[in-house]
Amino acid sequence: MVRRVLVIGAGASGLVCIKTCLDEGLEPVCFESSDDIGGLWRFESESERTSIYRSLVTNTSKEMMCFSDFPMPADYPNYLHNAQLLQYYRLYADHFGLRRHIRFQIKVTHARPRPDFSQSGQWDVITVDREGLEEKHIFDGVLVCSGHYTQPICPLGEFPGHEQFTGRCLHSWEYKDADDFRGKRVVVVGIGSSGGDLAAEISRSAAKTFLSTRKGAWVVGRMSSGGLPLDMIAISRFTNTLKNLLPKRLINWASERVLNQKYDHRLYGLMPRKRILDGGVLINDDLPGRILQGGLVMKTNLCGFTASGLVFEDGTVEEDIDAVVFCTGYRAVFPFLPLSLSDGPGGELSLYKRVFPPSLEPPTLAIMGLFRTKGPIMPIVEMQVRWALKVFTSSCHLAIKERMLCVIDSERRIFMGR
Repeated sequence: MVRRVLVIGAGASGLVCIKTCLDEGLEPVCFESSDDIGGLWRFESESERTSIYRSLVTNTSKEMMCFSDFPMPADYPNYLHNAQLLQYYRLYADHFGLRRHIRFQIKVTHARPRPDFSQSGQWDVITVDREGLEEKHIFDGVLVCSGHYTQPICPLGEFPGHEQFTGRCLHSWEYKDADDFRGKRVVVVGIGSSGGDLAAEISRSAAKTFLSTRKGAWVVGRMSSGGLPLDMIAISRFTNTLKNLLPKRLINWASERVLNQKYDHRLYGLMPRKRILDGGVLINDDLPGRILQGGLVMKTNLCGFTASGLVFEDGTVEEDIDAVVFCTGYRAVFPFLPLSLSDGPGGELSLYKRVFPPSLEPPTLAIMGLFRTKGPIMPIVEMQVRWALKVFTSSCHLAIKERMLCVIDSERRIFMGR
């Protein structure tokens, strides 16, 4: 019988996992490798761990992203600065007494099924503290909440001539603020959420900023009709019903027409390859304005380096570049888990409904928050952990392994086809 549950990480996902375990009458033990809660959302100017940059503001509103049983304070703005969101996590943890279940500066180095796993479902876990002291534990279930922003992907080696480039190259996980780029010529590579934010922010300090993209993006502001937050309008039963009833081509045409009437994406160098319903949406209030003012110049895909510059796909070259910031994403890695679970393409985890490895029987390990969504993540993680604990305690059951593998393969083909 599942009783003692390990929670790895005390970020947003870890906190709600602890809370839900307590609601279900289970005994949660959370190991957090740093000295405080908050995970990715705890800004640190000097740190070797991944954390956000100083100016980061949420892309989802407080009304949509809060936990179901703990509304955000009324005096909070609709979109939160990272310091306010961290304060919300502190309020949440204190209100429900979660801190006493967290052990700080403890890193999980090993989590393996016990020899009798097929009968007990238990896990052997090894941790190490800041002094290097190892400790062994046994848990009935494991909830992995360490996130997918763990290993930066920096494709520098893929570009010819990078060895001779004399400027600075860094990944966005190293970026804290624009002070280091004041008066310089900077290229930002990638137009995801970080790429858009960093390019706009750096362009206010740098002498010239370029944003290189291979796929473009549909740029949408945080404010929607009537001055309401975008997600409150875009994510609703009504809009979901319309998407199911109306032809996809019609929705794409109408949505893209509205955005292009505000600023022509092709004229601004932002025109994406994907239709709007197929992804490629960037929530950013500043990017088009910075392009319009000339502080930011759009460039095509990066192709290579010279000694002091960069070569782009359209044949143009920008010389005298001081720094290149790669906003090229992260790879989710879980070195403490068995390698046998990383059986997907490129060694990724294959997960049923983005939660359960189908090869584990009984299913007493679940991965939290390892997905991308068009809306807020926190409410979805809350639903994930409720489901996971029901499976842990046999209150509900998963499909047979063959069916789970079929679903995983189908979802992967749909994703790759986008």
